[in-house]
Amino acid sequence: MSVSAAPPAAAAEAGPLAPATPLERRLHQWPAWKLPAPLARPGHQAPAWPIWFKGTWLVESETLSMDPAMPPQPNPPWQARFRPDGRGGAVAERAFNACSVGRSLLGERLLSVQDDPANPQRQLARLAGDLLLETTLIGQRGETPEPERFLNDELSLQVLHGPGEPRVSRIETLGRWRLLVDGSIAAEQWQARYPSPSEGLAATPLSSDHWRLRLVPVPPGSDHATGTAAPAAGCR
Repeated sequence: MSVSAAPPAAAAEAGPLAPATPLERRLHQWPAWKLPAPLARPGHQAPAWPIWFKGTWLVESETLSMDPAMPPQPNPPWQARFRPDGRGGAVAERAFNACSVGRSLLGERLLSVQDDPANPQRQLARLAGDLLLETTLIGQRGETPEPERFLNDELSLQVLHGPGEPRVSRIETLGRWRLLVDGSIAAEQWQARYPSPSEGLAATPLSSDHWRLRLVPVPPGSDHATGTAAPAAGCR
């Protein structure tokens, strides 16, 4: 989900220069995305983020409509965590983050989220109704055009297991992040859902979403999102 500068169309009108990097060009193409995307296969390590993501954050977000006449719709707040990766950057605590945002949206229908210890790119979420959501990162790219700006794009394969045949889709999420002078982070995210690879590697979106976010540092020992000293219920 998402906050920050002008949307791609407005940014394009602000100056004559064309987008300079693969992800800037990808953002400029929104919402007319297509697969394949300009992403690399992830390695055996989790994707790297700038070191200024390190810590625990309160994430405030709102959903933006494709119709400019529609006002933004606020979403419940949640928490995100990042830790140093030992190489000068940070890595997301993916299971905690997925659990936290999932609990904010689904409540007790989300039972648990676990990372696969054998594959850092794979995650399992158990849902009420004997459902299991398997998410595997299959493509990613990160760019740092300036020290306080970051763009990242991730493509995930999602398989929902339950009664009947598994439901398969691909989810692409592109984020634009900016560190502000007060230590918070402003961001926007754009997301597209594509059909299963069994229908062809080339694809156009089945649906699209756009969010604005603001990440506010959470002091150690506090939880602004829930008003308690513990993280979001059930997320560790």
